[in-house]
Amino acid sequence: MRTTGPITSHKSVRTAHATEEAIFCMRLFRHAGQWLLCALVAGCAAAPISTPSSPPPVSQSASGSASVPVVPTAPAESGAATTTKAEASEVRIAAVGDIMLGGTAGPEMQKYGYDYPFERTQSFLKQAQIVFGNLEGPLTEGGATETPKKYVFRSPPDKVAPALARAGFNIVSLANNHSLDYGPQGLEDTRAALEKAGIHGVGAGRNLAEARAPVYMVQGGSTVAFLAYSLTFPEEFWAGPDKPGTAFGHEQHVRADVAAARQKADIVVVSFHWGQEGKTELRDYQTQLAHAAIDAGASAVLGHHPHILQAVERYQDGVILYSLGNFAFGSFSNTATRSAMALLTFRDRQWSELRLQPINVRNAEVVFQPRPLAGRDAAQVVEQLQQMSQERGTALENRDGVAVLTAGKN
Repeated sequence: MRTTGPITSHKSVRTAHATEEAIFCMRLFRHAGQWLLCALVAGCAAAPISTPSSPPPVSQSASGSASVPVVPTAPAESGAATTTKAEASEVRIAAVGDIMLGGTAGPEMQKYGYDYPFERTQSFLKQAQIVFGNLEGPLTEGGATETPKKYVFRSPPDKVAPALARAGFNIVSLANNHSLDYGPQGLEDTRAALEKAGIHGVGAGRNLAEARAPVYMVQGGSTVAFLAYSLTFPEEFWAGPDKPGTAFGHEQHVRADVAAARQKADIVVVSFHWGQEGKTELRDYQTQLAHAAIDAGASAVLGHHPHILQAVERYQDGVILYSLGNFAFGSFSNTATRSAMALLTFRDRQWSELRLQPINVRNAEVVFQPRPLAGRDAAQVVEQLQQMSQERGTALENRDGVAVLTAGKN
């Protein structure tokens, strides 16, 4: 929370929060002209908002829908698993949290190479035909920092993109608060590097239509659509009709985009960059947007930005992972220490099972190389996930240190 002075009471906290929410909505007013949202947020900042047309974005700290061609994945080249004839109706999607191989990770990458971060997790990722993550920061050697920020990231495109592909990644979200750290040129360099490596980028583009456009992938006899949105500042990073940037997650856009994608795809996966960094508590808009996406036809929602794990929720016939935490991320943190890799299985075009493999991401111990946890360490992560998810009415099983959720069981 950004304030202008010390907060000394609960009343002061509520006042500061209301002021921040009012600032949020004034910015949204300029961005989208939605006066009703502003009235609701400014007047009711201390209470849940039942039906705003758009949620408020989160503040920065450390860290129309265009048609695109349907493209098959290329597991043999990307390192993802192949599909046998007997498994033709099964699709497995691996998903991880924030990826950023610059920052303080730079010297280690130069020393050990850019395949190094994925050596301990690659076997898990290769269980899936589609591997997804949030790419936090541009892949560029150029561009310029056009927006004042405390933290700006970038990584070498010719090193990172091929390493991601070799690890199995074939799609990443660009809808976050770092993709334009080096301006539109940095974003374009990122998209070009990913395309050259055979990786799809989603959630950002040369204009709003491109940023909102889904990526379609064909695997296991099914068409899978991905959409990605950012609910994070800076506002300057949000795409406009003729302005490069990220897709902001207005609820009406999300609903329309998901519904349109569902007309062409058997499975729709939506990624959101949202929430509060370092907090397990959910903001009201996270639940509202996640439910809206599934109501519109999505099968799964994947969250990023808090850098730590948040709850899992089974909702209707879909599943929501509110935050996957960090994956390979170039910073030392005493908060972002434990995370998980997700494996989502879809059978006959329906979500069937979720498995969450706990990992150690405390870089003081793993030095930017996430490592699967086992035994008591894994059980502690599963217990934390169980406690958070129980508050969402969702019961996770602990199967030998792996959190499991099966469709039809709750």
